[in-house]
Amino acid sequence: MGTLPGVLPAILLGWLLTSIPGDLGANPGMVARITDKGLEYAAREGLLALQSELHRITLPDFTGDVKIPHFGRGRYEFHSLNIHSCELLSSVLGPLPGQGLSFTISDSSIRVQGRWKVRKSFMRLQGSFDLDVKGVTISVNLQLGSEPSGRPTVTATSCSTHIHDVEVDISGDLGWLLNLFHNHIESKFRRTLESKICEMIQKSVTSDLQPYLQTLPVTTEIDSFAGIDYRLTEAPRATAQRLDVMLKGEIFNLNHRSPVTFFAPVMSLPEEHNQMVYFAISDYVFNTASLVYHEAGYLNFSITDDMIPPDSTIRLTTKSFRGFAPRLARLYPNMNLELQGAMVSAPLLNFSAGNLSLAPQMEIEGFVLQSSSSKELVFQLSVATNMSAALTFNASKITGFLMPGKVRVELKESKVGVFNVELLEALLNYYILNILYPKVNDKLAKGFLLPLLKRIQLYDLVLQIHKDFLFLGANIQYMRV
Repeated sequence: MGTLPGVLPAILLGWLLTSIPGDLGANPGMVARITDKGLEYAAREGLLALQSELHRITLPDFTGDVKIPHFGRGRYEFHSLNIHSCELLSSVLGPLPGQGLSFTISDSSIRVQGRWKVRKSFMRLQGSFDLDVKGVTISVNLQLGSEPSGRPTVTATSCSTHIHDVEVDISGDLGWLLNLFHNHIESKFRRTLESKICEMIQKSVTSDLQPYLQTLPVTTEIDSFAGIDYRLTEAPRATAQRLDVMLKGEIFNLNHRSPVTFFAPVMSLPEEHNQMVYFAISDYVFNTASLVYHEAGYLNFSITDDMIPPDSTIRLTTKSFRGFAPRLARLYPNMNLELQGAMVSAPLLNFSAGNLSLAPQMEIEGFVLQSSSSKELVFQLSVATNMSAALTFNASKITGFLMPGKVRVELKESKVGVFNVELLEALLNYYILNILYPKVNDKLAKGFLLPLLKRIQLYDLVLQIHKDFLFLGANIQYMRV
């Protein structure tokens, strides 16, 4: 992998995971922000990578005619040129407002070694030489965009290299040959090296970086039926101090994608620059997940007597329910009951300053099991609860955990007369706390991956909860292979 594919995708474009774009102009569900501190780190990594890549440049031979003192005209050749060492001292990577990024390297030097040869009839002279190329400046502009498919694009719109000075050391006491270099070859050498450096960068962008971005997955699977969509909603925005990447951030059913009936909120991101990268993740991401799992029936449940602990004083039988509904035991003696619960709607996660909460509402229907294939509806309940949530993130993903609140039960309909809901609340509290919560928390503990490319590690993690969104900050490290 070349210079730019090894650094820019991982450090700068590591958050540009993509798919098919949604409505342009709609608010993104997630924003990845690379700060000036992050760009400074990327510039240092880019400097190291480019320094290594420069050794691969192949310089052409230089040949021509020359006047040899006392012998007349002959033929010269400077050949076997190779870059022996590079010292790239200073680099700046900054936003190019309205376009993308500008990468500049200055105060740099390159040392070139090679062989020389001069021929005149029977006379042959040869030796070696060293070139010190000083004051090298390289400037590259990268335009960032997105395809109609939502995949990111990158183009090197301009590249320039300037060499301030060239010093040559030619073996042997051959002053005339030194003059030959300065008079005939130096300007050619400058132009060739300047052109080769930009050619290397242009080729790396076209043949390595762009195809590399095209291989990025358009979605990331969360589990067997849900995935998250990280498509770009527009081209990355470059401003004076940062690069913002807008991502769809929608969780959807892998087998059947339904339109979302609500929009992502407008996120007003804090102006913070202490970390290299920030992720703003709106409640839209989490609430589309809730929608998917609700539509898939994941939050539905059924309680039968064999699920009740053996030592419980309350059983799911008509006899045990004599205390809840006296008439139930008389109408249906010695029969088992089944409770079926379902969410009224997808429970939405509410973000407020420093706090996360949900207020799910359920409907529970009670059935008498008359036989293995026959059951009769005898009552309906409305159940509400308030719960709080905690979210954490590590070097690669976001995870969650629900903390229970008290369950409140209201009787909606009874076909067996008087019904004592207070006793039933105890049973439902036990089930929801010991069975339903662990089931949901197991799913939340798996979390979903942040949009990062390979070999990126996050550290110095910071999490803030704002109205309508999470704000995650981190420093980054690129792990070289």
